[in-house]
Amino acid sequence: MTAPAASLPITDRRVAEIDAGTTPPDYRALIAANEPVIIRGLAADWPLVAAGRQSPQAAVDYLLPFYSGRPGAGYTAAPDIGGRYGYTDDLTRLNFDAERVRLDDYLHRILAHLDDADAPSFYVGSTDLDLYFPGLAAQNPLPGAAFDRGLTSIWIGNRTTASAHHDMSNNIACVVAGTRRFTLFPPDQVSNLYPGPLEPTPGGQVVSLVDFRAPDLDRFPDFTKAIETAQVAELGPGDAVVYPALWWHHVEALSGFNMMINYWWNDAPAFMDTPMNTLLHGLLSLRDRPVAEKAAWRAMFDYYVFGSADRPAAHLPEAARGDLAPLDTLSARRLRAKLLQRINR
Repeated sequence: MTAPAASLPITDRRVAEIDAGTTPPDYRALIAANEPVIIRGLAADWPLVAAGRQSPQAAVDYLLPFYSGRPGAGYTAAPDIGGRYGYTDDLTRLNFDAERVRLDDYLHRILAHLDDADAPSFYVGSTDLDLYFPGLAAQNPLPGAAFDRGLTSIWIGNRTTASAHHDMSNNIACVVAGTRRFTLFPPDQVSNLYPGPLEPTPGGQVVSLVDFRAPDLDRFPDFTKAIETAQVAELGPGDAVVYPALWWHHVEALSGFNMMINYWWNDAPAFMDTPMNTLLHGLLSLRDRPVAEKAAWRAMFDYYVFGSADRPAAHLPEAARGDLAPLDTLSARRLRAKLLQRINR
């Protein structure tokens, strides 16, 4: 028995909106405000959106001439998961199958099941647009102020749910076909969202174990605190939502056929390591130390890492600053080599 397509409404608080036709969006300024925002009609003029408004078949017919033929990842799950990609009951395995497929064949498989009342779940997630569909972005450009974008991805499927998770980068998510509901939470709600295992994960990041359709509040009682902070964005074709890195987002594709293009970027220099590696090393080096010692190390991190970047070296002569000096590509490489040497000793 499949779960209902629409999730349990957990909040009436809506994400703030702006109209793309009023002024070209400045994405960096929106991210700097540190709140999600809907941009209505941001991608309304895209030919791909126009095709999607006609029908799922028209959207696929527009998309496939751009396809490079490279095999991609297709995720398929039995109807009984209700489209919610995640874990088996023991949390040791994922509840879907992943396979390398030709994306044209996989899209036709999705179309073939559009009218099935009990269809499997089909999902093409985070597929590099320029690699798999070269030329598509040029014909469907992102409006607004220019900035150095990172990965541009396309997402395609039927009624699927990506459980609440966070990404390391800022995000502009543009709905192309179908409707989507984003439920967003600020980063400080991590403990109230009950993240699952670090490995395996459905898509590379930890995900919430809470089933938003029917939250088990006996098992996850603090989820009620997360609900108090939640914001919901209901998006149709051409609409977009912009939100900062590390905001948790629960994403439901509510139509029989859905397509989305998103843009990830981060203004951190390319030589910087991912903070997730720091977290993993923190598990190794800090987590199991005595409480008082951990409190002392928190003060150290506040001073050297989370406080002003200039303060720890401000009282030192320039020649003595060493790793406390501003990093560049060369000094970052040296610091990484030093860390590897210390970890592997």
